[in-house]
Amino acid sequence: MSLLLRGALIEYGTDLIGPIPNVVIFQYNPGTLTRTMQIPARPGGANRRENSQAGETVVESISFVAEFDSANLLNEDKFLARAFGIGPQLCALEKMVHPSAKIAGAIGAALDKIGDALGMGEKDGAPSQPIPREKYPKILFVWGLTRIVPVTISSMRITELKYDSLLNPSRAEVDIGLNIHPTDACSDDWIAKGAMEYTSMAKEAQAIANLANTAEQVVELIPF
Repeated sequence: MSLLLRGALIEYGTDLIGPIPNVVIFQYNPGTLTRTMQIPARPGGANRRENSQAGETVVESISFVAEFDSANLLNEDKFLARAFGIGPQLCALEKMVHPSAKIAGAIGAALDKIGDALGMGEKDGAPSQPIPREKYPKILFVWGLTRIVPVTISSMRITELKYDSLLNPSRAEVDIGLNIHPTDACSDDWIAKGAMEYTSMAKEAQAIANLANTAEQVVELIPF
């Protein structure tokens, strides 16, 4: 029996209460996945020696269409599918593009009240400056055993194609655009750093393994 892996988007490091993060596992793996490398202009111009030196890092973006359908879930008599169709999956995806500030905002408001009570609020009639408390979700894109990368969602378009009798969406296509989020040595996001290091090592290993595929062809290229 062959192992069937499914892609997923995993939200981590948010203000969610409890050990379970926000996870969306693709019901059907997208048939195509488009990867775009945005290569920055090389410094120094075309005729300068510095042209061979690296400048800004390459930014990789990913786009695909994820499909969701409640038919199989209804056949399995899943309660959520009967009550909400595929609404829970779509809402979980939408949550990943909005700042997760509900709990942080409530805590911040409470701290502001305590500060006012202690006389640490506004002074001399000067208006207070609100402190931003919103944080965007941190997300991992999981695609197979060798691709686990931190991403930000750059675009999302949800097309609802069918509804049940309660007007819950029962079938939808979601166009998703992702930007792989680069990390550096100064980053304190150890999950993102670990994911990027793991994926980079997997790519390096596959690139080296490719030498076995091309060894005979390389010999044919050498003139005798």
